[in-house]
Amino acid sequence: MAISRQNDRRGIVIAAVIVICWTGLLLYLLTSFEVSFASPLTYLFILLQTHLYTGLFITAHDAMHAVVAPGKPKLNKAIGTVTAFLFAYNWYARLLPKHHQHHRHVATEQDPDYHRGSFWPWYFSFLKNYITWWQIVLMAITYNVLQLFFSLENVVLFWMLPAILATFQLFYFGTYLPHRGEHPEDNPHKSTTQSKNHVWAFISCYFFGYHYEHHDKPYLPWWQLYKAKG
Repeated sequence: MAISRQNDRRGIVIAAVIVICWTGLLLYLLTSFEVSFASPLTYLFILLQTHLYTGLFITAHDAMHAVVAPGKPKLNKAIGTVTAFLFAYNWYARLLPKHHQHHRHVATEQDPDYHRGSFWPWYFSFLKNYITWWQIVLMAITYNVLQLFFSLENVVLFWMLPAILATFQLFYFGTYLPHRGEHPEDNPHKSTTQSKNHVWAFISCYFFGYHYEHHDKPYLPWWQLYKAKG
């Protein structure tokens, strides 16, 4: 039996799973994991926590399209606010208009995500548009508080570093690769898409390498985006 869009709770459950996994793994890594640079587990956990950080932002992004809790705008906004805040204190209300501006004016001068240039200038332009001074202050305060209770090594490797790496993951796969270069006039979304490979598409950036498909069908949540890939 088909689930009506307004009664579809799958997005809420998936968002909860991401938040619980991110929180639970972070607590374990801060309190119980002994870092060894000779152990592959250390690097595996860094990558896994990075992926979960990216999942927080992707969830906030889906909330901007009202697809986390369809038909429940207050809950949808609450989930978006929480997941954005957990990702380095991003403020959902500030991100929301910028993201819709990106969709309306994709790859133009009015697009806050777009920059005519190579990777690094574009990346720093991207950060400048989205990072505020109060975020930096809150991150600095949190860093100094966490190191009072947990190993400095664990705080840096599993709280700070994955957040930084996740910005690269989101930018590279979700902005730079799909929007770089010139796009033909018959491409209304000025976006490319990665080759069909659902496993890599999920691992790389929660299917957002299928970026033309996202711009073409922004009503699809990340976990259904693969269905739009021909």
